[in-house]
Amino acid sequence: MTMSREETSRTRALEARTAAGILGAEFHESLTTDLLIFYEERLLRRVAAVVRRARPRIVLTHSPEDYMEDHMNTARLAVTATFARGAPNFVSDPPVVPYADDVTVYHAMPHGLCDGLRRPVTPDLFIDTTSVQATKRRALAAHASQKDWLDASQGMDSYLDSGDEMSRRVGRMSGRFEHAEGWRRHLHLGFSAREQDPLADVLREHCHVART
Repeated sequence: MTMSREETSRTRALEARTAAGILGAEFHESLTTDLLIFYEERLLRRVAAVVRRARPRIVLTHSPEDYMEDHMNTARLAVTATFARGAPNFVSDPPVVPYADDVTVYHAMPHGLCDGLRRPVTPDLFIDTTSVQATKRRALAAHASQKDWLDASQGMDSYLDSGDEMSRRVGRMSGRFEHAEGWRRHLHLGFSAREQDPLADVLREHCHVART
């Protein structure tokens, strides 16, 4: 059964809250709707407010190359909003006081592990997720309405199995782990005083740095 736009929004928000709870993460309300994520001033100011409130040391965001434009626009918004964290003349929406602490931005792997023109994407950093793969699957399973839509529209069969298979592929790419996530580190200029890799520092034995 097809849900209305309003019902879909309510359902997806509830599912996202549930998934965040499973992961022990803080949930933030959506700033726009699916597909309508554009790199534009209004949305950039709102994302900047989230960054300034959270004051992260590490930002994990989408790949700058992916199969969907809204995914790539999300990456661009996250990067610029993080860059603008300390810009005193850039007013966020709502206004939040800027801060100037160092931060490192990491980009996730694109869906399918390739860009929109089918070219393979290789990560800099591999994170061993074998011990938490079951938890990741539970969080992903919380998005039940998304599964139904993907199954019907894209023939993905089981997005849970697809997610597990992708993590196995990244694990094989690492040459070390059964399941893994791949991440690429954004250039540090404008984000930190020197080049640093806090994700690798924190995770240590659970990660493998492929290249610097």
